[in-house]
Amino acid sequence: MRRTLPSSLRLLRQCLLLGFLLSPVMAVGQTFFEHQLGLAEEGNAEAQYNLGAMYAFGEGVPQDYAEAVKWYRLAADQGLAEAQVVLGLTYQMGEGVPQNSAEAAKWFRLAADQGEVLAQVNLAVMYVTGEGVPQDYAEAVKWYRLAADQGNATAQSSLGYMYNRGDGVPQNYAEAMRWYRLAADQGHAEAQHSLGTLYGNGWGVPSNFVTAHAWFNVAAASGLEEAFNSRSIAEARMTPSQIAEAQQLSTEIFERIQQGNQ
Repeated sequence: MRRTLPSSLRLLRQCLLLGFLLSPVMAVGQTFFEHQLGLAEEGNAEAQYNLGAMYAFGEGVPQDYAEAVKWYRLAADQGLAEAQVVLGLTYQMGEGVPQNSAEAAKWFRLAADQGEVLAQVNLAVMYVTGEGVPQDYAEAVKWYRLAADQGNATAQSSLGYMYNRGDGVPQNYAEAMRWYRLAADQGHAEAQHSLGTLYGNGWGVPSNFVTAHAWFNVAAASGLEEAFNSRSIAEARMTPSQIAEAQQLSTEIFERIQQGNQ
């Protein structure tokens, strides 16, 4: 049975696609194309990857996903991790090739084994959902942890989620809070909301509606819809002075996060 994921995981494919495909130089002229083509035909993996991006975006050449896949595959076959991730995405979404989740997982794994953080996260998501691989929460935790240890906020929040639920690991609210906080301090709205939930319910910490409200408020500032509702529920159980205290705390948290991300 497939399970419902946090919205950060449901949106991950789009984020991964943007993160990789927007990376090549986009100011492409005919001279640059010819130079890259010459290098690519000589077997240069970086040039093959660049050609793939040019065809994917129609930069300097007519847009052609099939041609993009051709060049990405040549680079991926040489072990270029960036190309392996993008090739995995093309199979996952069926861009230029028939959709094939198992093939996507194969390419993600090759890149993940090289330490490519976004491949590790996407492979973890596939193990959570059972897409292209057998559902395996312990395997998902393994890949989330590798990406989380590299500082990826989505992986940190997702690892917190796994500890919160006890999926693939023994349930441990203290460990969930640790990973949620690492992601929350990077501005990850869902992790911020999850921290508020732990404080509001007293899971792993004494119940504290002031701190819970503060984290809900910070998450709401990022536009997270569920945070607005959670904040209102917390307010119904707080005094006016507690709400004022929580709002001050949320301002301090928000400013600290903003400074840390500069």
